[in-house]
Amino acid sequence: MMFNRSRSIELLRLGSGLPNAKFREDQEESIRHIVEGRGRLLVVQKTGWGKSFVYFIATKLLREAGNGPALLISPLLALMRNQIAAAEQMGVRAKTINSDNQDEWTSVEAAIQRNEVDILLISPERLANERFRTEVLARVAGRIALLVIDEAHCISDWGHDFRPHYRLLERIVRTLPPNLRLLATTATANNRVMDDLSVVLGPNLGVSRGNLNRPSLTLQTMRLHSQAERLAWLAAQVPALPGSGIIYTLTVRDAVQVADWLQSRGLNVESYTGETGERRPELEQALLENRVKALVATTALGMGFDKPDLAFVIHYQTPGSVVAYYQQVGRAGRAIDAAYGVLLSGEEETDITDYFIGSAFPTRTEVGSVLELLEAAPAGLSVPELLGKINLSKGRIEKTIALLSLESPAPIVKQGTKWQLTAANLSEAFWQRAERLTDLRHIEQRQMQDYVNLTSGHMEFLIRALDGDPGTIHPPMLPPLPTTTDPGLVREAVAFLRRTSLPIEPRKRWPAGGMLQYPLSGRIAAGAQAQSGKALCVWGDAGWGSLVRQGKYHDRHFADELVEACAGMVREWNPQPAPVWVTCIPSLRHPDLVPDFARRLAAALSLPFDAVLEKTENRPEQKTMANSTQQARNIDGSLAVSAKPLRTAPVLLVDDMVDSRWTLTVAAWLLRSHGSGEVWPLALSLAGHEK
Repeated sequence: MMFNRSRSIELLRLGSGLPNAKFREDQEESIRHIVEGRGRLLVVQKTGWGKSFVYFIATKLLREAGNGPALLISPLLALMRNQIAAAEQMGVRAKTINSDNQDEWTSVEAAIQRNEVDILLISPERLANERFRTEVLARVAGRIALLVIDEAHCISDWGHDFRPHYRLLERIVRTLPPNLRLLATTATANNRVMDDLSVVLGPNLGVSRGNLNRPSLTLQTMRLHSQAERLAWLAAQVPALPGSGIIYTLTVRDAVQVADWLQSRGLNVESYTGETGERRPELEQALLENRVKALVATTALGMGFDKPDLAFVIHYQTPGSVVAYYQQVGRAGRAIDAAYGVLLSGEEETDITDYFIGSAFPTRTEVGSVLELLEAAPAGLSVPELLGKINLSKGRIEKTIALLSLESPAPIVKQGTKWQLTAANLSEAFWQRAERLTDLRHIEQRQMQDYVNLTSGHMEFLIRALDGDPGTIHPPMLPPLPTTTDPGLVREAVAFLRRTSLPIEPRKRWPAGGMLQYPLSGRIAAGAQAQSGKALCVWGDAGWGSLVRQGKYHDRHFADELVEACAGMVREWNPQPAPVWVTCIPSLRHPDLVPDFARRLAAALSLPFDAVLEKTENRPEQKTMANSTQQARNIDGSLAVSAKPLRTAPVLLVDDMVDSRWTLTVAAWLLRSHGSGEVWPLALSLAGHEK
């Protein structure tokens, strides 16, 4: 098929909305390569280069020549709204089938059968769905003219953003006819990833690799160890920066906290995370239209979001790898002369990235436990059934199952809702890969700390780390930003961190299978539930968390400051009907720690304290229980009411730490069952995660 250059330029101008638009270097050559069927092509170009124009224009040219539709596989369907809009401006009929648009599946599938879809966009996880493979993909497979693999670095387990379901593509690609047009695109591929992709996508894979230099970016790093220092720096510097931007954090909690702080300083910012849900399109649009100063985001706002005039990207903590950092900071300065890329390094970041590294693969013990349980259950086990039989979190079980099921051959397979063993054994190569990649992640982590230590040469460092050619690096165009913080602002940030309180939501159902010793099952009656409670902080956080940790494990006594802070929190909270007495969760392991705190808190609130609950037998600490079902079983039958009759008025129920909420749930049920009024939980801290 011949390439129509004038038509491709016309499509570029329609899609971009720019009447004088011209192709960037290598764009036209990539489209020509695909259309003329010159073989499989890997395009490695920096963010903002316009990879989506390559596959959408190629799709339109192929369709106009009478070819079948294209299939695009991407992990970013939720972030491709602006690219799809550009495709529609070219007349490309783009449709998607994903977990967020189930009500549209039937109409999209019908349109595919009528040949009214030019390009179908799916996630890699969709390829694991048997119904999709047999009822949709199989019917159109013979007509597909172009297979596009977006964010192709996700195929490689060397990549920073490896997605297990991308391994399915390796098997699919092996079965494709060698003459099928295949385009793979990515912005982040070093030599290791490139070699991996050549093996998976070959043979004879053509490569179009561009220049990694981002001359518009002024890069800077600084160490501000405490979160209060970094909050103070952001409050001082962000209002003075031109334009709008993104502030990246490593965790959802930090994204929300940073946004709340900046909002309290009068800045128009919003948090954007995987938990933002339906507001994500609205917030993306607000940033695109400069209606917010910044989005404070996790990597949920990562690959796929395109704002050419983004003026700054600031990192609140150091990401785990150069590849991840380059991809995120590269969102800034795509179509403007100068933009800031600033990395603030803090003391907690290594713990966070260590956690991500350590939890990326299941352990041999975890895998062995899952396989042993499945071996003992020939009919298979569902995830809820596994939760009741094994002391692992739901996330760890699901990760173990996902990785095992994607092995080839796979040692487990899903039948309906249950997982069963197959005849295949888990290869030792699985563990070799896990060890190799864990070692690599630690090397990448250290490399990022080397980057933080730089005083100059930041762009050159990134390009060399990505196996690119630094060439001629021009000096930064913008002046460096201050590296010091105002002591007054730091004090205000500390006060902000200590003002934050967190909700403790009541549980409304007993665990699956019920509580066996009490016994209880099903819904918890409204009159037996705890009320919505409050926690002062998150364990170990930058506000009160470190003082709680010191009191529990070092001083064996909670500081008076914590009593005053909790008393202030209760007064501000003002629960109604107001509690008129105080009690607490007992412990055989630390019998005096919480009662002493609760007694002092009661005195500060001028309320009586009654120790009416007792621990009937010693059980393992709740933090050693890895999922909600195990934690419920661990508390089952271990608490009782020791003093009768109880005060019949509302009560403040005090504990030091809340993890699963089962201890508070059982304690509230006991108190209400023995005649107390409403039970208002209060805890010093929440655990850093929810089971």
